[in-house]
Amino acid sequence: MKKYSLVRGYSDGDVDTNRTGSASLESMVSERYSRRETLFGGMRATAMALFGTTMLTACDFDVFGNDDKGPTVSAGQDATTTAGRLVTLTGTAETTSTVTSAWRQTGGPSVALQGTGNSVTFFAPGVAASTDLTFEFTATEADGDAASATTKVTVQPAVLGFDAVPKNLNDIVTVPAGYLVTVMTRLGDPIAAGVSAYANDGTDGNFAQRIGDHGDALYYYGLNAAGTRDDNSSTRGLLVQNHENLNVQYLHPNGPTNVSTGPRPEVEAIKEIEAHGVSVTEYRDTGGRTWTYVQDSALNRRITPNTPVTFHGPVRGSALIRTAYSQDGTQGRGTINNCANGHTPWGTNLTCEENWSGYFTRSGDDAARTPAEVTALRRYGVTRTLGNYAWSTVASTNSIFRRWDARATGATALADYRNEPNQFGWVVEIDPYNPGSTPRKRTALGRMGHEGAWLGKLTAGKKVAVYMGDDSRREYFYKFVSNAAWDAGDANTTDRLAMGDKYLDAGTLYVAKFNADGTGTWLPLVFGSVPNRPATGGQPEYVFANQADILVNTRLAADAVGATPMDRPEWTATNPVTGEIYLTLTNNNAAGRPLGGTDAANPRHYNDPKDGSNQVGNPNGHIVRLKETGDDPAATGFAWDIYLFGADSAEASAANVNLSGLDASNDFSSPDGLWFSRTQNPAGQGRPLLWVQTDDGALTDRTNNQMLAALPGTVGDGGAKTITNVGADGTTATQATIVGAAATTATLRRFLTGPKECEITGVDSTPDGRTLFVGIQHPGEDGEPDAPSSNWPQSQGGTTSGRPRSAVVAITRQDGGIIGL
Repeated sequence: MKKYSLVRGYSDGDVDTNRTGSASLESMVSERYSRRETLFGGMRATAMALFGTTMLTACDFDVFGNDDKGPTVSAGQDATTTAGRLVTLTGTAETTSTVTSAWRQTGGPSVALQGTGNSVTFFAPGVAASTDLTFEFTATEADGDAASATTKVTVQPAVLGFDAVPKNLNDIVTVPAGYLVTVMTRLGDPIAAGVSAYANDGTDGNFAQRIGDHGDALYYYGLNAAGTRDDNSSTRGLLVQNHENLNVQYLHPNGPTNVSTGPRPEVEAIKEIEAHGVSVTEYRDTGGRTWTYVQDSALNRRITPNTPVTFHGPVRGSALIRTAYSQDGTQGRGTINNCANGHTPWGTNLTCEENWSGYFTRSGDDAARTPAEVTALRRYGVTRTLGNYAWSTVASTNSIFRRWDARATGATALADYRNEPNQFGWVVEIDPYNPGSTPRKRTALGRMGHEGAWLGKLTAGKKVAVYMGDDSRREYFYKFVSNAAWDAGDANTTDRLAMGDKYLDAGTLYVAKFNADGTGTWLPLVFGSVPNRPATGGQPEYVFANQADILVNTRLAADAVGATPMDRPEWTATNPVTGEIYLTLTNNNAAGRPLGGTDAANPRHYNDPKDGSNQVGNPNGHIVRLKETGDDPAATGFAWDIYLFGADSAEASAANVNLSGLDASNDFSSPDGLWFSRTQNPAGQGRPLLWVQTDDGALTDRTNNQMLAALPGTVGDGGAKTITNVGADGTTATQATIVGAAATTATLRRFLTGPKECEITGVDSTPDGRTLFVGIQHPGEDGEPDAPSSNWPQSQGGTTSGRPRSAVVAITRQDGGIIGL
């Protein structure tokens, strides 16, 4: 049967084959659905033909209308759609008496039919190849006579279902036509009963009960009507969000006092400390995907740098983390500079401490330290004279301020906070469903500038792998493999943190070495097999004392085994179907990746001028993906390629820079956030939808930061390529690399742009894929209290005044469909 192609490259089988002179299907559909509904609602398989080709009867039938023996039914015509589109099945029955009617599925991947009687709907499932679904429509008369007819719906793999958002410099969140933006929790919003609304003029305090600043990675944890865990709930849940850093100028009436010199006022320092960390906030759909948050929910919680935590894994009790506060090395306080995240199948959140080193005062005490201590402190950048916000200068003996002074001033480490930096740089596990639980720092996963901790694809009986980037220039990519094999029954535990003990406290930490031929090796960081780190950069040879030393000083161990330095390894994401791992490499400058310092996995060196100034190195970044040997998370080898290269599509040296063939609809710079859609809905099935977020400083003269939707292929879908790199002085050098298939407008498209000076970071959806939550971080970050450079989120509603605030937005479709498809 001929199918007519309509919008978005799919055909809905909306063809009339009934030649009796009745109204055509096209006219009937147009009466029921407007053109706009058809455009944004996806395919409607109306299936209303009286004499369809699939018509079956259970009795004799007189074509002149005399029916004495039973009903005559039609299930309509066969139809074709694509994954994630809404399908409507409508049956018809000719009968002379009262009937009941119903649809049921008879073949293909199971779908949930919504509705009763003659008309039902469902979302086409995600598929990797053309797949047939069959359905049967049955009508039954009062006397029991029945008749049935069948129809077939062919589902094709997912396609992107929106027009690309143009690049722009507007002070709003811009989304495609047919989509809606709702601003949710914002900086300072109260999340406890009795806490006042946020004045947004710098006078507010009590950030231990308010949403923190610089909202970053986020994840939605479903709740049922009783307020307990329900992984499939799309109407009520907890949003867990990181709060990475501060737009400190907007937190106080006239900006911060003595922030670069000290001493700091205590009230200002408390506010700034509490505005970091993590928030847990209840969200509810009040009907029709109209979202709000619940200020007085008993499950709301703030975890700040002052919240008690415990240490678990091999470093627990080590002398390296003992302080005046934790003299046995088992306890700590809080978490800070939380950037990317992860989640576990047993229902916990993994938050990751990234640029924590800059918060500490530490200089002038080298003579009181061992050479090994000095080497380790310098390798992690704990070398500041004052610290980011000079909290240690508050005139108080309170340890919440004193702890940020990491100088060796006492007789031993138990008399001061010289080891306090070693208490940070970890992956922290939180039970979002239990506000009374104590977060646990998982030391087996290593200490670094953690940028995410994403689990690989889980298979019963196989070990659990966790993939992690270390976000600094020329740092490394890591994998942790548990000793325990995955037991799917553990996903339903009520003692969630105990499952973290099982899978995250014992195992092997590896670091990646990328080979030029598109293969790679995971190098174990295990005491006894890690050599001494050679003397370098004026620092002496580093000799590891034990496994705790390797895990506290993971960067030094990775140096020692010869791992591949990368261009700022940030977020990781796991393709839920293929199990392939994606890693964003945000960018690098000429100092970090000089012309002669490229390699196959970090291959570009070029100049991308902006505003008349050179940007030399790899200013636009790229995304690497890898496939474990044998699809085994415990494998020690892998294959890799570069999935996408960020680039300005107008770049003059396109042949050697725009290696992914980007155009104005999908060019981007500095990939950062990364996330695959959830497997509970079609966007995460078959050919899963990948979301890419940017933290760009190179292309911001042309567009605000953005989020793109992608339909990626697989490792090896491209091939080898040799590029010519060009230095600022015109010198050239060639570099061989492995590239993935070029992008097209069908496989990569700009979905969203943010307001002025923001970063787009943090993304997740409800399990049904019909609401997308996105984080908007630090809008107007370059402004001043009396001259803000953005007015978002007020500007989202048309108001062009007020200080900017980081916030979460909920994005929905006007037709209620699945986001992106």
